[in-house]
Amino acid sequence: MNVFEKSIAMPRSADEGPTLAHFSEAVQFQIPRHGLPLRFAITESSNAHFQCELGLLNELPSNHAGSPDSIFQFSQRGAENSEQFNIALVVPTGIGAEIGGHAGDATPVAKLLGEICDRLITHPNVVNASDINEIPENALYVEGSVLSRLLMGTVGLQPVRSNRVLVVIDAHEDSLFVNAAINAVSAARATYGLRCPGVIQIDPPIRMTSRYTASGSAMGEIENLESLCDVLRERRDDYDAVAISSVISVPHSYHQDYFDSMGTMVNPWGGVEAMLTHAVSMLFDVPSAHSPMFESREIANVDPGIVEPRMAAEAVSVTFLQCILKGLQRSPRIITKPEEMRRPDIVTAEDVSCLVIPDGCVGLPTLAALQQGITVIAVRENKNLMKNDLTELPWGEDQFYQVENYWEAAGIIVALKAGTDPWSTRRPLTATKTEVREQKEKTRPSETATG
Repeated sequence: MNVFEKSIAMPRSADEGPTLAHFSEAVQFQIPRHGLPLRFAITESSNAHFQCELGLLNELPSNHAGSPDSIFQFSQRGAENSEQFNIALVVPTGIGAEIGGHAGDATPVAKLLGEICDRLITHPNVVNASDINEIPENALYVEGSVLSRLLMGTVGLQPVRSNRVLVVIDAHEDSLFVNAAINAVSAARATYGLRCPGVIQIDPPIRMTSRYTASGSAMGEIENLESLCDVLRERRDDYDAVAISSVISVPHSYHQDYFDSMGTMVNPWGGVEAMLTHAVSMLFDVPSAHSPMFESREIANVDPGIVEPRMAAEAVSVTFLQCILKGLQRSPRIITKPEEMRRPDIVTAEDVSCLVIPDGCVGLPTLAALQQGITVIAVRENKNLMKNDLTELPWGEDQFYQVENYWEAAGIIVALKAGTDPWSTRRPLTATKTEVREQKEKTRPSETATG
């Protein structure tokens, strides 16, 4: 049982727009018979094709109860709930985003947007910074695939006071790293009251290997996932969320090359981490997050020098574990039953007021928002590897805004929250549209003589 990535090209129909139904049908024709899609992104759009990347689970565990819903399953939301203004903030993992592509360096954006909304819904890649997690108090820390399912209308989120966080780590051959992970958990318990039912070492460990795709994004492969699934199934009654720490194999030189690149090298670890947590959340419907373990003391002892600020959090950590423990402590419960999703305390797609993304990113969150009628704001300054023109999507009137930076995004959001047309704050103000409609005189039907 393993997870891997696959690149596929989908023909672009001249008379059919890029809809969820179009991609769902096309994917089914191009994946292995028992393959289960975990993650989907369009890396490049042309007049003839959509170049796409998929994360796939090759098969379900033999003793897994039931079959998980397709990631393309969609449920149209009803009317937007206007009692609150809630933002979904997404910075996809592994695409080299200028802001949010390294170690929690989109956290200032999260704090900015958190100040102007009732609730911010975001994912680990935005705020995970090794030993630091400064997620706003009004934020929901949601694994990326769960955030997609929220926007697709198939799950709801129940805010919680706290979770029991089960910690699963590699049975590392060097006890230094096992001890460091346990100490990180103990520190969380002693300082901010983390509830942890235990730390479980799995042996043999899962095997995670990172690699770059043809588009340059970071993905990878995961083997021996059964060992993790067995633990999670056996202990299912003991936990509400799962923190996983394991070794990710990369070429030895990547550790120094990454810091030497001054931010130009795509973080090689994040993409395969997202594939793992997508699998866990899909199979068990629980919040999950992953942190990498050092492979050896030799690598841990490398002195990267003074690094580019976006990478600094990674340069000063040993376990990279604290950020996910802090996030999972209050990660919302995943609700899948339709009758429970109707409860007033459950956050659903109807409660999402807008989605904020880097410009060019087309994945399930963007496509779901398009179909749900959710306002989308794309930020040009957050450059990344995705090569898509978002203006080509069939947006509704005033559904899509393209802005230069997150400052402008915040301005658009404040206007939308106030019920003000954002364009009314700019000059020149366009002329009011007028239309003269002449009603044609109705012609009486001819009378037919009878007799």
